[in-house]
Amino acid sequence: MSKKMLIEALRCNRTPRAPWFPYACINCAYLLGETADRYLQDPELIAKGVEAAAKRYRADGIPLVFDLSVEANAVGCELSWWPDNVPSVATHPCAQMVSPRQLGLKLPTKDSGRWPVLLEAGKLAKPRLDALDCAMVGLYCGPLTLASHLAGVRIFTDFYKNQEFAHEVLEFAAEVNAVSAAFYAELGCEVIGIVDPVASQVKSATFREFVTPYVQKGIQVIHDAGATSMFLICGDCTKVMEEVCTIGTQSFAIDEQLNLGYVRDMALRHRVGFAGNLKLTLSLSLGVIPPREDALVSLAAGGTHGFVLAPG
Repeated sequence: MSKKMLIEALRCNRTPRAPWFPYACINCAYLLGETADRYLQDPELIAKGVEAAAKRYRADGIPLVFDLSVEANAVGCELSWWPDNVPSVATHPCAQMVSPRQLGLKLPTKDSGRWPVLLEAGKLAKPRLDALDCAMVGLYCGPLTLASHLAGVRIFTDFYKNQEFAHEVLEFAAEVNAVSAAFYAELGCEVIGIVDPVASQVKSATFREFVTPYVQKGIQVIHDAGATSMFLICGDCTKVMEEVCTIGTQSFAIDEQLNLGYVRDMALRHRVGFAGNLKLTLSLSLGVIPPREDALVSLAAGGTHGFVLAPG
């Protein structure tokens, strides 16, 4: 395990080998024999889970949690809980085109939503991961995905029909993101990532208007704290890869739908680190492709310059 190697790769430097960053979250609960809903509401279980996953998978970095409902819940969205998955957002307070400010939504504090659980879990987990030379990674819900939690799917048509409202929701999401980044920085997370999976669903011009500006506050907080920044996106984001590479983070992560050779060339041209590209569905979930072979293919394509092996 080597958190220094992970950081070096994410900052697009050469490393002796490709670092390994498994996105364990609910799997941590599985390793402990716990249900997801109980695990995610118990600080000691979270700390035990990330420690167990780091040991089991010999990880160079591990997320404290990978749960995109945290920010939404902290500003007033209700959740539906499940025994075998992360909670889902059940209510969208801005769905009737009422902005967060008009609704009186407040920025999160350390007492908001599930932040007390995560902050306590981080305090417990950090020394355990330090002892394993494993980076603790803080991941928060990016602005576009958080806006979709707040306003529902209508946010995607509001980009064209109600742009002022869309910008108001995104501006609030950006401020929430900055708070999350500060919380993770205070916990001592060496890497802090912005997870915006739905950002692959928009055109490049829309990305530049409604994603790029609204990640900047969070990125500034991350860099001011001396942490390493990531931008994580899902789906086929080929049409916005240029925007992903130039968004301002020191690295990015993609999923299995992209060709890793193409991604590698784009990342190195822009001098940013890149993470992927184990096939989450065909390999890790279904086993159609043997995971070992899939890993070897990704390692060969990614190389040892700025590359981090991770689930796609």
